[in-house]
Amino acid sequence: MLADSLVLIPTYNEKENIEKIIRKVFSLAHVFHILIIDDGSPDGTGDIVRHLQGEFAGKLYLEERAGKQGLGTAYIYGFKWGLQHEYDFIFEMDADFSHNPEDLIRLREACLEDADVAIGSRYIKGVNVVNWPMSRVLMSYFASVYVRFITGIPIQDATAGFKCYRRIVLETIELNKIKFVGYAFQIEMKFTALKHGFRVVEVPIIFTDRTEGTSKMSTKIFREAFLGVIQLTINSWFRKYAKPTESPKPEKLSQ
Repeated sequence: MLADSLVLIPTYNEKENIEKIIRKVFSLAHVFHILIIDDGSPDGTGDIVRHLQGEFAGKLYLEERAGKQGLGTAYIYGFKWGLQHEYDFIFEMDADFSHNPEDLIRLREACLEDADVAIGSRYIKGVNVVNWPMSRVLMSYFASVYVRFITGIPIQDATAGFKCYRRIVLETIELNKIKFVGYAFQIEMKFTALKHGFRVVEVPIIFTDRTEGTSKMSTKIFREAFLGVIQLTINSWFRKYAKPTESPKPEKLSQ
């Protein structure tokens, strides 16, 4: 089935959520394809996806990697896969329904209009987070304040992981030079896109914490982001960022 949009969903032990999130994405009015990048989940997540591939042939893809290699490397793998298979819009989304699949359509529409990168933002209109303890909300919110202060980027939700990229962004960014793997990966991708001159737009969403499965957040990941922002900013002083060669924006496909 013809599709211009690919949703990347990295997984590790998401058996409670994976079938439901796949079915929800495929129920949307626009045709999206899905690539699951599974890091050897011992709970059988990959087996569930393989079973569903028979039902969703030509729309659902699975790439399995040996062991936990980090969120950033999973997305880089998926970006390259999506470019190779010539999708016009490539999305990042979590498997646990913290990102509402309905918002995929709004992110795509933003990129059809004037955005090169559309971010599902928790903080562009107040604080739109459900089921997080106050300590987690404060940590996330002030992390974005810290990122804006250190880097100067005008992004309210710097650590957001729900995004749509036009393919020209991923073709222009030197993906092999993206080095961070956790929260800092999300910051680095936004920072680099802006440095290349792309238009990054925030689309307000409501973020709902997972109700099933286990969060992958850790103090190690947060520490990488805290220190990585400083390193990222310093490194940018010595790097040249090529401006993109503009390509026409894709037209809407028939549904």
